Amino acid sequence: MPTIQANQLEQFARDLLSAGGATDEEAELTAAGLVSANLCGYDSHGVMRIPYYVGALAAGEVCSQAEWNVLRESATHLVVDANWGFGHVAAQRLVGRLVEIAKTSGTGIGTMLQCGHIGRLGQYAEEMAEAGLVSMLMVNSHGAVHRVAPPGGKASRLATNPICIGVPHHTSDGAEPLVLDFSTSATAEGKVRVKWIAGEAAPDGWLIDNEGQPTNDPSVLYESKPPGAILPFGGPQSYKGFGLSLMIDIFCGALSGGLVSREKAESPKGNCVFMLVLDPAHFGGAEHFAAEVQQLAQFVRDCPRAAGVDRILLPGDPERAMRTERVQNGITLDDGNWQKLIELAEQLGVPVPN
Repeated sequence: MPTIQANQLEQFARDLLSAGGATDEEAELTAAGLVSANLCGYDSHGVMRIPYYVGALAAGEVCSQAEWNVLRESATHLVVDANWGFGHVAAQRLVGRLVEIAKTSGTGIGTMLQCGHIGRLGQYAEEMAEAGLVSMLMVNSHGAVHRVAPPGGKASRLATNPICIGVPHHTSDGAEPLVLDFSTSATAEGKVRVKWIAGEAAPDGWLIDNEGQPTNDPSVLYESKPPGAILPFGGPQSYKGFGLSLMIDIFCGALSGGLVSREKAESPKGNCVFMLVLDPAHFGGAEHFAAEVQQLAQFVRDCPRAAGVDRILLPGDPERAMRTERVQNGITLDDGNWQKLIELAEQLGVPVPN
């Protein structure tokens, strides 16, 4: 398995996206977001997405230099049509506007429809936490993909519908934002795709086949007719994960003017987006907020630990630890997904880094 430094991988990603038809801005923002996901350990949202992005651009499902149209706005909200532009670019624009709105009004709410895949939600929550803001983000698949079966079902009905909540938090060591970022399914679809391309088995509890039986074979999601499905998160209480996913589909698809999950896709694969941004200074006060978050974080960290546990982890800790390790030692990619990037590079005439 190849290991590559983050700066080399980001340059390679930019070159691939540019050769595939992206503008300099689109390639730069998208490559940075993808490699950031790899650095944090979210390989399912990293550079393995590039062949799909380039293919979607060639097929007209993603549009370079798409208009970013504000359909409705007020002092506290925005409704945006991204016109199938690059998701990372459209999402960065929405974040920028919502930060300005929240700083002025205390609350910024944004929805976006017809948007390409925006990547790892935690990236945007981290950026807003750096600005001292609390955030909640959700996306659905714009009704075009359903991968997750309801409890007791044997066919998919919803997408993996992730949710992310970010909170600014500072310690004596610096900024350590609390970022909770997870799919409402047992795993992200991208992680199943990584296993499938790599020729590896999926862990127990991720998948069922088209008869509703547990399986470790990721190909059931892509090669079976009809396909299998991903399970909701929650194990024996998976109705919690599925119920949350259902509400996210509504917040993103119905509220934005986009689409919720349906039998047949009526749009390209992409995201409907919901973002909520809050400035603590307009509520209980920024200093009070910071002090209470620090109190809670320390109270939890000081919990007596079970045997063999070195540290109590908070949301965002695993990503920071992985980033530190991968910045120092490089990003390791599995052979299957690396080969897909090499094949794309050969098609586009892009040099492959050593």
